Amino acid sequence: MGIFDFLTGEFIDVIHWVDDTRDTMVWRFEREGHEIKYGAKLTVREGQAAVFVHEGQLADVFTPGLYMLETNNMPIMTTLQHWDHGFQSPFKSEIYFVSTTRFTDQKWGTKNPIICRDPEFGPVRLRAYGTYAVRVTDPARFLVEIVGTDGEFTMDEIGFQIRNIIVQEFSRVVAASGIPVLDMAANTADLGKLVASAISETVAGYGLTIPELYIENISLPPAVEAALDKRTSMGIAGDLGKFTQYSAAEAMTAAAQNPTGGGMAAGLGAGMGLAMAQQMARPGP
Repeated sequence: MGIFDFLTGEFIDVIHWVDDTRDTMVWRFEREGHEIKYGAKLTVREGQAAVFVHEGQLADVFTPGLYMLETNNMPIMTTLQHWDHGFQSPFKSEIYFVSTTRFTDQKWGTKNPIICRDPEFGPVRLRAYGTYAVRVTDPARFLVEIVGTDGEFTMDEIGFQIRNIIVQEFSRVVAASGIPVLDMAANTADLGKLVASAISETVAGYGLTIPELYIENISLPPAVEAALDKRTSMGIAGDLGKFTQYSAAEAMTAAAQNPTGGGMAAGLGAGMGLAMAQQMARPGP
């Protein structure tokens, strides 16, 4: 019996990964002794990539599709195994499945306040939080730079590092933007785009991209918020004279339209309101 007849009669390996979690980024296909039969069937689903590691060396990367593991579609593995001079079955390799879908609704936030200089209030401390999405775009680089030999790598293991990168760049972007704190709420979308652009090069070095980054809230310290509330109240008080004049004019109009029903009292009230308005509008000594 020839070698090909022998392989045909052997049970064909079926290598695939069905993910039933929401946070698994990398999963290693487990086989005793890491033995994979030559001619095994590899299924890579949409939203996945399969990375072969042979004797500690990164080998072939497979995108979605159905493959028979043979020399014609494993060029790097063929070179590493010297299959141009013959092959052995089974061969020993590790297979890592990498999820390339978006991991959405990831949280980020400032652990400590960020100090920046506001043109109106001077130095202020800001806090911010939001969400982001992350996606593996270079499975080989992600495996080498981040995962290593971890057999099951989850989003939690890289989330802390990404949050630190976001907060660092957010601090720099806010400090350099020159946007007054009172206008930041209206500019969160633009600030989010600036932060995403600023961190893109760093996360690309991990084999990742941040397709979405949102700033949900930027808040001030309680003392500054109290000062803003006081300033708002003072602004209302400053317009009290105009409000009183308007009320007096309304009362006079109502009295003119109803001369019989208590017109004298309404006129007296209007006169008193007008006098009060004139008194408040008069500059003090």
